[in-house]
Amino acid sequence: MKLRTICSLGLLLLVCSALFAQLRVLPPPNPSCDGLSNLIEWGSQFRFNACHTGYNSYEVILSPASVGNLVLDWKYTTGDQIFLSTPAVANGVVYVGSFDYNVYALNALTGAKLWSYTTGGPVLSSPAVANGVVYVGSDDQNVYALNALTGAKLWSFATGNIVISSPAVANGVVYVGSTDGIVYALNAASGATLWIFQIGYYVFSSPAVANGVVYVGSDYSYYGAVFALNAATGAYLWGYTTGSPVRSSPAVSNGVVYVGSFDHNVYALNAATGAKLWSYATGGPVYSSPAVANGVVYVGSGDANVYALNAATGAELWSYATCCAVDSSPAVANGVVYVSYYSTRVYALNAATGALLWSYPLSLEGSSPAVADGVVYVGASDSSVYAFHLPGQ
Repeated sequence: MKLRTICSLGLLLLVCSALFAQLRVLPPPNPSCDGLSNLIEWGSQFRFNACHTGYNSYEVILSPASVGNLVLDWKYTTGDQIFLSTPAVANGVVYVGSFDYNVYALNALTGAKLWSYTTGGPVLSSPAVANGVVYVGSDDQNVYALNALTGAKLWSFATGNIVISSPAVANGVVYVGSTDGIVYALNAASGATLWIFQIGYYVFSSPAVANGVVYVGSDYSYYGAVFALNAATGAYLWGYTTGSPVRSSPAVSNGVVYVGSFDHNVYALNAATGAKLWSYATGGPVYSSPAVANGVVYVGSGDANVYALNAATGAELWSYATCCAVDSSPAVANGVVYVSYYSTRVYALNAATGALLWSYPLSLEGSSPAVADGVVYVGASDSSVYAFHLPGQ
């Protein structure tokens, strides 16, 4: 195992030399997610794919013309609120974490519970599903690998603090952060440590993986930073300081990293160098993780707005005003943007204009929406998972 650590402060974010023994060689880097995702459903992982674009390009049932007809299909109630953990949908099963310490697997058509697995703490991390395995973090300071069919534990890995970060899975490796200030790369089959990168401050952000590079935000030195690491070795490539914590999860598209910061800004960074391409100032902290689709960046802000920005220039295309902070992360599919926020509703907006197409009352915000096969899934703080579909579908 190789340990790498940040040893200097400031904008340069210089990194110390590698310590310890030679790292084993990992599989070749994964290709860019742009147009190449093999994930037909949302379920594989948080924000749809390893690049975290939040864009489901395979959705054909729901559209701006039909989404206004959505009705409640089913609701499943867990033992406590669902907060932050976004449902994952794979092979007809919905996977989600709950404050009641459990990870749930629900039948996507009926909402019936298939299994649950009890961890030692609340599960705020969003599950990732790959090759028949569910990967998820817990506040009990562990990352778990569970059999997707049965819920049986395959392995667990102990970190040094709670795991709110959602795992990204690429090429047989699980990448995840912890509030112990470390980004971990784990063998997906065994849970063995491949490398760790020590930032030293909280990592709430979920890593994105694209073209052999891992991108992740952190509370680095309380000034906040985005880091780019070699996916195979954990070697530091670049860091960009925002000035406030970065708990938003980066999205990577067409060679650009998009991410929000508590300094009220959305940033676009060159994925190869970390150079700032543009930033857009909102009126509040940006905890929301951006979605990127068809040349547009969609993101929520603590100023109670959802924004659509030109991905190339950062120019505002439209904004939609809500009543309260929008900390959830938008999902985009077939011309519709889905988002929830700290009020009482989940919304569907026209991706081109920002016009309201549909909404449904919930009990406060719980998780970010997920869209798969004509169904919208979202968790809420009333302890329930909701599924919405079109009548007759």
